[in-house]
Amino acid sequence: MAISRVLLVEDDENDARITERALRKVGFVGELVVARDGERALDWLTRRLENTEALPELVLMDLSLPRLTGLEVLTRIKRHPDLRTLTVLMVTTSSRPEDITAAFANGANGFVCKPVYFARFVEALSEVLAYWAHATCGRVTST
Repeated sequence: MAISRVLLVEDDENDARITERALRKVGFVGELVVARDGERALDWLTRRLENTEALPELVLMDLSLPRLTGLEVLTRIKRHPDLRTLTVLMVTTSSRPEDITAAFANGANGFVCKPVYFARFVEALSEVLAYWAHATCGRVTST
């Protein structure tokens, strides 16, 4: 199963463009929605629920966000009965052990350090998409 919808939660416009370019380079042809802060991400997700629209198969989220941090958004997603099964990967420049530990403690499904070089970022996203495309194909959602 291919991933058809990704929510990218990223406030830096340049990082969002680079991520989109990298996703397209690895063959992602689905819908990419970009939320510029944590509150907008949660608003978008809950509107999808209210309208019974499909949720994203994958959420890529930065740690440093305005209004609500990536960890705050992650915690709210994982505590929400209809969102907790979402696959959320933290994609950030931080490689601090305490950030990685906090992300997993709050329910992150993965943690990707943004590499400095674009080619390595493309490689990392390719691995992530391949893994999660297979891992989410049998996901059970809560009702």
